[in-house]
Amino acid sequence: MRIGVVCSRVRVEEKLILAALRERGVDAVRIDPRGLPLWVGGPGLEGLDAVLLRCVSHTEAFYVSRWLAGVGIPTVNRHPVVATCGDKFLTSMALAAAGLPQPHTALALSRQAAFQVLEGMGYPAVLKPVVGSWGRLVALLSDRHAAEGVIEHKLTLGSYQHSALYLQEYVEKPGRDIRALVAGHRLVYAVYRESDHWITNTARGGRTKTCPVTPELSRLAVGAAQAVGGGLLAVDILETADGRLLIGEVNHTPEFHGAMEAVDVDVPGAIADYVIELAKEGR
Repeated sequence: MRIGVVCSRVRVEEKLILAALRERGVDAVRIDPRGLPLWVGGPGLEGLDAVLLRCVSHTEAFYVSRWLAGVGIPTVNRHPVVATCGDKFLTSMALAAAGLPQPHTALALSRQAAFQVLEGMGYPAVLKPVVGSWGRLVALLSDRHAAEGVIEHKLTLGSYQHSALYLQEYVEKPGRDIRALVAGHRLVYAVYRESDHWITNTARGGRTKTCPVTPELSRLAVGAAQAVGGGLLAVDILETADGRLLIGEVNHTPEFHGAMEAVDVDVPGAIADYVIELAKEGR
């Protein structure tokens, strides 16, 4: 069996995944998307049974996943999943269609619409880019004065990235959120991400700690993954002051080196097993 791992950067996670695949007897090859011409109609990557996308760039993952679908190679994750998870508004719409709990959310395409949303939502609120990760360009709007400054700045920049204003109610977290990794219909692990800052991403200094897996947590995490199309996905879950769980985001290229410090799970092995199973089904 031959499986490609597409990544422009070989981080700790990619090294561990490649090693886990090879330990299972797989001919695992790293493919750099920057050196891969995406010819319309082919030729494709001949001789591969499956591909695991590990692109840091959403642009790379978006176009490579669509091209791989066109040449008929089973891929983790599939293009519709990448397209949905790579856009926070599309993710929110998919979660809503599945009836899953999430913070109050709206998209505004103008300053006027943004303040109509904020007047109804109230302050504080959170403004996020529709495409982005690692907590970058996320702003806490504490009041109208703060919102006016941030929104004017974003709209003045004028790019697509800044013209779609994704607004979400601020959830007062207990100094942490939950990151769960889902493979297919199985919850692989769950960890708390703790931080003194309101943004708890490990890329921003968040610390991981073991999180007990309850039936409700498993149901929500697996349900969120299925809502966006299923695959190998990280689900971020928020705890409210009254004990409810809300789904924050779903990530199509999850990092896990921080989680490995907190859980007794062979995460690279679980990922390798999932991709191998997909390759067998695609034969």
